[in-house]
Amino acid sequence: MHSSVDSGSDAPGLDPDRPLPLRRLVYLEEGDEVTIGSPETDTYAVFPADGAELVRLLADGVTPREAAERYRQAHGESVDIADLVEVLADLDLLRPAGEAPAATATGAAPVRWQRLGRAVFSPPALIGYALLTALAAAEMIRVPALVPGIDNLFFSPSYTLVVVLLFFGQAPLLALHEAFHALAGRRLGLRSRLSVGHRLVYLVLETSLDGLVSVPRRQRYLPILAGMLADVLAIAVLTLAADLLRGVDAGAARLCLAVAYATVLRLAWQGFFYLRTDLYVLLCTALGCVDLHAAASDVLRNAVRRVTGRPQADLSVHHPVDRRVARWYAWLMVTGYAFTLTMFAGVVVPTAYRLLHDMWLRLTGQASLAGRLDSLLLMLLSLAQTGAVVVLALRERRAVRASRAARTA
Repeated sequence: MHSSVDSGSDAPGLDPDRPLPLRRLVYLEEGDEVTIGSPETDTYAVFPADGAELVRLLADGVTPREAAERYRQAHGESVDIADLVEVLADLDLLRPAGEAPAATATGAAPVRWQRLGRAVFSPPALIGYALLTALAAAEMIRVPALVPGIDNLFFSPSYTLVVVLLFFGQAPLLALHEAFHALAGRRLGLRSRLSVGHRLVYLVLETSLDGLVSVPRRQRYLPILAGMLADVLAIAVLTLAADLLRGVDAGAARLCLAVAYATVLRLAWQGFFYLRTDLYVLLCTALGCVDLHAAASDVLRNAVRRVTGRPQADLSVHHPVDRRVARWYAWLMVTGYAFTLTMFAGVVVPTAYRLLHDMWLRLTGQASLAGRLDSLLLMLLSLAQTGAVVVLALRERRAVRASRAARTA
């Protein structure tokens, strides 16, 4: 925030003697930093305490020139007020000319499903979830066949049917995972956005809760953990359903166990810290980090560069908290890579080997026509998923390039 530029410097469209049309702002003080943003646009940023002081003055109707003068008197140095105004404009915290203030008392449209969110995460509901999970665990101990295992995936001789049913079986559970994130945030009055992305070679749904940074830290933990809670509940319900169906419909019971095992794998995914999973977000929130992944990546690069004799990356560009935590979190990232390799060796390789081995036998004539068609259809489905991931990756790359070009224009 500090600069030798005179407080009366101009920016395009800035009248230093007229109050700024700021949106309704919220402030969250944490140590020496203040998170400032607007529920109207769901954009937030972290400011130093002196920068937040300037923003508060501008929001109170003080003109930019007067705010800069008050800052100079209080801190003994000038500030580039035009630069601050440009930052506020980039964050969409300035109300466009001609746009009337929001009509609601809070300055933003009411958040839907807030009452449902409060009910889903009420104390009685949480107690019920705990009892349901405990019951499922007890049944797994009593009936070892209910314990998730890799053999559960092959519940049908038709591999296409296995893939299709697992896909459609996981789709509502993915939606439930994200819905729990969203509802946990909406119970706090926060809006959410759902988007489609990818992790490695898998399509994923992602819920954005940008406004989460505007609530006290202790209130953020449940929205972050809510998705994993949904996964645990899904595993519990599917396990109990399989237990009830074992003597009634063995096929349906096997399908329930297959979907439960796939959900276990998705829950284990949270241990891949380098992919910035929910556990990573939880850790960053608890420790007050800004971009821990970038700092830890540089720590790991420096460890390799010390061995190879290459120049070290400059860690001073990272937030002090990130630098401190990255010293040990970097090795947790390594653990995440090791866990990924373990999952790959213990789950992906055996599953892929069984699929490819059986498909080869079928395609080389050691199966019926139906078996060969089943294998061909499975190959087409696999290629379609890979193609969808490639398309998403290319779109993201184009979006990043366009954003960089816009910033440098």
